[in-house]
Amino acid sequence: MAKHQELTRITRSGFDFLLALKKNNHREWFNAHKEQYQQEQEQLELFAQALLRELNKHDVIETPSGKKSLHRIYRDIRFSKDKTPYKTNWSGHFKRATKYRRGGYYFHLEPGKSYLAGGFWAPNAQDLKRIRDEIAFDDKPLRKILKSKTFITTFGTLTGEQVKTTPKGYEAGHQAIDLLRYKQFLLIRPFTDQEVLSDLFLNQASQTFKNMRPFFDYMSEVLTTDTNGLEI
Repeated sequence: MAKHQELTRITRSGFDFLLALKKNNHREWFNAHKEQYQQEQEQLELFAQALLRELNKHDVIETPSGKKSLHRIYRDIRFSKDKTPYKTNWSGHFKRATKYRRGGYYFHLEPGKSYLAGGFWAPNAQDLKRIRDEIAFDDKPLRKILKSKTFITTFGTLTGEQVKTTPKGYEAGHQAIDLLRYKQFLLIRPFTDQEVLSDLFLNQASQTFKNMRPFFDYMSEVLTTDTNGLEI
């Protein structure tokens, strides 16, 4: 395999390792295959570094390196009924720089279950209220983003957990009640194994994240300025 390809693509062997780990998710097997894991982890770091370089062409990322973006493969099983010790995916995230750039980029690579995502997984109460107040005041800017051809082609629809009833402080008959019910604001794009293992995936991943920007820019303005447009 050429060095250029090693730097910019997800390897088949990386997926093969995850499939084997899924069948042998215990410490004895993992320790016996620790060297293989380390080799695949190094390949993933190179891909993540290449993706970071692409992201910095159209955004400003705080995460200092591809390696720093990666999540640990070890599961926290202290409060889980599932006691298998290892994750069966590669994953990581990139944080946008400064408090004025809200939102983050996440990747989850797993045979048959890969996706790229971004958005606001668990906004605090104050941020959630600011978002809802802005939507209640004028939902048109957000709807314009969600109805754009690029958004629909890339992500389909806005996803995330919603309250089942009407959020406190808003009217049940509000014209934007469908948006006001959200308590998470997520953009998700699934990928097939063939797409992930393609030489094109790096560029597709970068473009997918770039297509989140109108949504991120909207949310960033909502969360960093008051109703008069002044910095908070």
